[in-house]
Amino acid sequence: MTPQQLWIMSLVFASIAIGLMAAGLLWRVRRASQAQAQVEKILQTRETNVAGTPPFPIPGLGTTPAPGSKPGNEAASVADSIRPPAWLETGIAKALLADEDRKLLDQAGFDLPRGGLLYIVSRAVLAVCLPALALLILQPSGLKALLVGFIPFALGIMLPKWIVRSKAAKRRAQVVEELPLFVDLLRLLQGVGLSIDQSLQILASEFGSVLRVISTELTLANRLYNSGRTREQSLQRLSYLGADDDMNAVVNLLVQVDRHGGAVQEPLKEFSIRLREKRQASFKEKIGTITVKMTGVMVLTLLPALLVITAGPGFTAVIRSLSAMGGR
Repeated sequence: MTPQQLWIMSLVFASIAIGLMAAGLLWRVRRASQAQAQVEKILQTRETNVAGTPPFPIPGLGTTPAPGSKPGNEAASVADSIRPPAWLETGIAKALLADEDRKLLDQAGFDLPRGGLLYIVSRAVLAVCLPALALLILQPSGLKALLVGFIPFALGIMLPKWIVRSKAAKRRAQVVEELPLFVDLLRLLQGVGLSIDQSLQILASEFGSVLRVISTELTLANRLYNSGRTREQSLQRLSYLGADDDMNAVVNLLVQVDRHGGAVQEPLKEFSIRLREKRQASFKEKIGTITVKMTGVMVLTLLPALLVITAGPGFTAVIRSLSAMGGR
């Protein structure tokens, strides 16, 4: 057998092995979801038998039970949706989904059970299919086959991570843009006499059109808080989204006010002023950078036109005089 045929056979066997591992992971996920649904059904039935009627939401603001209360079915499902499943602790899952990748998935807005499974399967499939496709199209031989197989393999491993990192960077930039408006709206709602819980509920439900990323994270944080998590645990994902320490500072302020109480309007006002001054400084820095970049553009585009306009008549006069002297 030729080396190329050996490569193709090895890739076929590797793809079959990866397919079997993916099928095993899907089977584990299905079993875990079925067991979870059965447990939730049993707990819901027990709560209904004890309380008589299931919990119902408060109109306009949703359910706001105390942190020690029993979670409802929806809140428990949301809490379980961000909990890492058991199959993510296996060796292959840890190799293809490291801690950095899990943080990137959180920042990109994907949940670990579905997003992690899609991430691992995409890396495995691309790592096998891209080298096989490159070998079938180029048909190299010898050491060239190793190079042609390794480059698509590395590309297949890294391509999903680059896509997730790009989406996470866009969401962090969007959070930086939404943060001043979020602070101002929170200060406004606190000024009319609403509590922290009510303010966060209204920001999550009523301002989704202007706070696209923050409102989504606040919705998840409110459901986690209703399911029994503390305010610090429920806002942990939101603190990871900030490209700098500003969002982390706002989350720490909300946690301290929820834990110890106190007025929050004046700190939010000072923080809003500092955010706007910081944004103005960043705009000035960008303007200075654009000015430096435009200098090179002006040299490349305007300088030839200026030379033609200013030195063109002189050049034509010199050429005419030289041609006249040559004619004599």
